[in-house]
Amino acid sequence: MRVTLISAAMSEAARQARFDDGGPLDALGLRAAEAAAGTLRADGPTPVAPSPRCRRTAQVLGLPSPVDEPALAGCDSGRWRGRTLDEVAAAEPEALARWLADPAAAPHGGEPLQALLDRVAGWLAALPGDGPPVTAVVEPDTVRAAAVHALGAPATAFWRLDVRPLTATHLTGRAGRWNLRCGEPL
Repeated sequence: MRVTLISAAMSEAARQARFDDGGPLDALGLRAAEAAAGTLRADGPTPVAPSPRCRRTAQVLGLPSPVDEPALAGCDSGRWRGRTLDEVAAAEPEALARWLADPAAAPHGGEPLQALLDRVAGWLAALPGDGPPVTAVVEPDTVRAAAVHALGAPATAFWRLDVRPLTATHLTGRAGRWNLRCGEPL
C-alpha cells in the first residue's frame, strides 16, 4: 500500500504561528500551490482534511475529486483557535504546559492530542491493503500524527516533528508495518 500525505499550502494562521483558525490559503500559499500544480498524480478521489485550506490546496494542485475526510482533520484546538502560542503561554501557562506534556489533556476544551493520533491511526488501518495508492491533502498536524503512528513512536514525539507546507510524506507498507519518507517538496 502507498499513501502520500500532502501538507496544505500556507495560510495566514500558519505563517503567523497561530492555532489553525480555518482560514483560506494566503496569497503566497496560493502562488506556491499554483507553481506546484501538475506535479502529482492521483488515481481516484482525493481525501482531504475538511478545511478550506486543504480543499483549496487540492483543487489548485489539480488533484481529482477532493472529498472531505473527517478522520484527517487537524486537531481541534478549542478556545485557543486563532491565538498564537505566545498568547496562550502568557494567558494560560499551566494549561499549555499540561497540553504539551500529556497527550490525553485538552485544557483548551478541544481535542486531546491522543484523539488526533488515534483518529489518524484508525484511518490508516482502515485503508484496503490491495487498493490503489492514496494521495491526501491534510494539515501539518495530521502528517505528524501519521508519522508518529508509522514509526510506532511515543505520542510525545509529535512535538519533535516539523512539517513544511506543500511537502509530501510517503508511507509504504501496510497497517502495522509502515516505511516512511518525509518532507519531499512538491
